[in-house]
Amino acid sequence: MKIIIVGAGEVGSHLAKMLSNESNDITVIDSEPARLEALAANTDVITVTGNPSSIEVLKEAGCESADLFIAVNPSASQDVNIVSSLLAKRLGSKKVTARIDNEEYLTYENKFLFTEMGIDLMFYPEKIAAGEIYDLLKRTASTDSMDFARGRLQMAVFKLDEDSPIIDTKLIDFSQMASTDELKFRVVAISRNNTTIIPKYDTKFKYHDLVFIISKREGIESLMKYIGKHNIEVNRLMILGGGPIGEMVAKMMCKEIDTIKIIELNKEKCLELSEKLPNNVIVVNGDGRNSDMLQEESIRDYDAFVAVTSSTETNILACVAAKRLGVGRTIAEVENIEYIRLAESMGVDAVINKKLITAGRIFKFTLSNKVRFIKYMSGTNAEVIEFIVAPNSLITKGKLKDIEFPKNALIGGVIRGNESLIAVGDTEIRAYDRVAVFALPEAVKEVDRLFR
Repeated sequence: MKIIIVGAGEVGSHLAKMLSNESNDITVIDSEPARLEALAANTDVITVTGNPSSIEVLKEAGCESADLFIAVNPSASQDVNIVSSLLAKRLGSKKVTARIDNEEYLTYENKFLFTEMGIDLMFYPEKIAAGEIYDLLKRTASTDSMDFARGRLQMAVFKLDEDSPIIDTKLIDFSQMASTDELKFRVVAISRNNTTIIPKYDTKFKYHDLVFIISKREGIESLMKYIGKHNIEVNRLMILGGGPIGEMVAKMMCKEIDTIKIIELNKEKCLELSEKLPNNVIVVNGDGRNSDMLQEESIRDYDAFVAVTSSTETNILACVAAKRLGVGRTIAEVENIEYIRLAESMGVDAVINKKLITAGRIFKFTLSNKVRFIKYMSGTNAEVIEFIVAPNSLITKGKLKDIEFPKNALIGGVIRGNESLIAVGDTEIRAYDRVAVFALPEAVKEVDRLFR
């Protein structure tokens, strides 16, 4: 697949590295030669220096024959992403997608307008991140989650604490313990020491494991009992950082909980937030990196703490401090992917990364049209993919145990009409089923082939 990426910032560079690993032909456009040189030094890409809204530059990059055009320019004003995407479509690019920083563009009417103009997907990473944080504040027992069919099936990630009842238990014994629940959930993967394991029957659960489980809606309560988890009710929330993510989280949560306090270092931003947000959102001007300041703001009285400043280090350390001061739930925005494991090992309950969120949205365009949704789960390099099964596809040709399914992938569950099923060896997949698959990167293309 021929892919053109506009912008060699953090998001563009991550996408280039990820997509080049899939044997795609990648060209990256950026107006800053230094960014392109840094990317080309360790990634197999073609680079083009120039203004991405220049028709000449777009033609030089090969827009006329591109299968996918991705505009993720990192500049302060991202209008250039819209302009370059529209031009690329007119020049011949088959699919185009653009990063935006304007919520107004995402209303139903405006999205339809841009689709009519030729943009296949617009995404606002900060808004998506805020939505993920909102979900994590609603499901405080897990470090990440994903819903299928409005929650009839759910993928959740649980970090095993030292007092978890299943520590040192084999998977087969856990499955037998849970058999009384009529197969309402299934372990699909374990992340341990930077390695993702598709577990076998004799795999044992260990302290600090991240366990990926797919469950029916009605199985969540008993599942948490087995692994020793419970949800914390969040009524008081403290947010460090009044940028776009912090503001959007406050807007989402303010109608549902009693008190929200935002701590922001920039005084002008504090005044702006005070005018825009409801009365139950308190805005405080101060340095949240200072644990004394957090204590002065009565952090011990809050149920959850969210750190979304522009500094990964600040977010991690502030969450560690909040946890030590007694906060039940901490969530950090971590933009350096290599720091995700560090944050988790230091006790941060959940981590949000905009690059991974964005990558999932865009990677969908490199697969067949049978992929309904794809998401990178935190704590692993694997993807969770929802497929719609095509009639006569290979996956429908027998029971799962008789189909040559990639060893680094697993079908977790199936949604058939109003029915949800946990997949086992005797399960037969039918046309138009919606199927939840957990797959490591090397298996994704082969899995996709089975569903075409």
